This record gives sequence, structure tokens and C-alpha cells, in this order.
Amino acid sequence: MKFKRRSKTDQPMIELTPLVNVFFLLFIFFAFTSSFIFQPGINVNLPKAVTSEVVQQDSAVIIVTKTDNIYLNDREISRDELLSNLRLMANNNTPLLIKADSRASLGKVVEIWDMCRKEGVSQANIATNR
Repeated sequence: MKFKRRSKTDQPMIELTPLVNVFFLLFIFFAFTSSFIFQPGINVNLPKAVTSEVVQQDSAVIIVTKTDNIYLNDREISRDELLSNLRLMANNNTPLLIKADSRASLGKVVEIWDMCRKEGVSQANIATNR
């Protein structure tokens, strides 16, 4: 009499549920522990320049937006306030950085540059992207 042997062995199967759970938990962990970098301030699209240099000094920043609004150190100011602040910067020899949007009117940027020269600001630079 011949007995049948069970020679067939079941193939091991990888359970996907624990694997999916692990990846889901890792995703949640990295999503909550990562820090998203948001740059606070005024959004300015700087013009590009090939011959720009890096300025290492801490300086006062004048921002001109595409709608020709003027900001001094992230605070919107009027033309008269800018003049009085430029006088103070000239007396303290504070360097100045002008960040003008590439779509801002050239007339407004030249007007601010002229005000700086008139008030005696010794060092005024224009920010650009490389």
C-alpha cells in the first residue's frame, strides 16, 4: 500500500500589512518632525546680474516692491520717513542695501538712490541674484 507524502510545502508569503504600517508611521514621523522653511518678509524677485559681489556687512535694507511700495527693515514707510531715516544712516555711517523687485519702476529705484547720495549715505548697494 502506497501512502501519499505531502511533499508540497507552502511558499512563504510576505505579509504586506505590517510593511505598509511601518512605512505609514515613518512618513508621519518625518512629516511632523521636519521643519518647513518659510522666509518671513516681503516677497521680492531680485534682478539677475553676472558681475555681482557678496556683501558681508550688516546693513539697513530698503525694499522696493513691484507696486513701488517702499519698506525699510520690513516696515512700510513714506518718502518723508525715508528721508529722515537716510539722514540718521548718513550720520551713523550705516551701510545700505537696496532690494528692488525686477518689475519695480526704475524711476523709483533711481529716486531712492538719489536720495541716498543727497543725504550723504556713504555706502549704498543694490541686491541682485547671480
